[in-house]
Amino acid sequence: MVIGVPQYRRTVAGGFAQGLEPALLPDGPRGAEGARGARGVEGEPSACAGGGGATAPPPAQVGYDTVTVAVRHGLETVDILRLRRACGAVLQTAGGSAVAFLVPAGTADLWHLPGSSCTPGAVLYPPTDPRWVMPPSGPDSVARATDAWVLRSALCEAACTLTAGGLGPF
Repeated sequence: MVIGVPQYRRTVAGGFAQGLEPALLPDGPRGAEGARGARGVEGEPSACAGGGGATAPPPAQVGYDTVTVAVRHGLETVDILRLRRACGAVLQTAGGSAVAFLVPAGTADLWHLPGSSCTPGAVLYPPTDPRWVMPPSGPDSVARATDAWVLRSALCEAACTLTAGGLGPF
């Protein structure tokens, strides 16, 4: 393998490169489908299970986990996510030295990224609280979580950008 040259791999039926499995899926490239058979979330039949009937909408998001990073790294990540129109609610920690991204509940069980920490549960403040970097918006002011895969990608991109600018390593 040559260093510095991009290595492209052919994808297989699941959409992932041969020999690679995504870190956030509990059962490898098959995802939750492989472990639960043709049953969906919380034991409800999925659309692929047959029966052809309409499925119930997914349950409302009850809780959040938080991914916390250093403030400079976090603000660069917020900029990247805003450009992609993929930024959910973001809080600044009490001491002001870190930024916390709201992610879907359950992410903490599977999160492994150096330079960040993911903890279960999140304290939600009123939308007018000054600790919000990206406050909840919309008619009901509901906090929207950032997709874990998109956040992971943006965190890596932000780390590369800051390191290239002389503000790293982390």
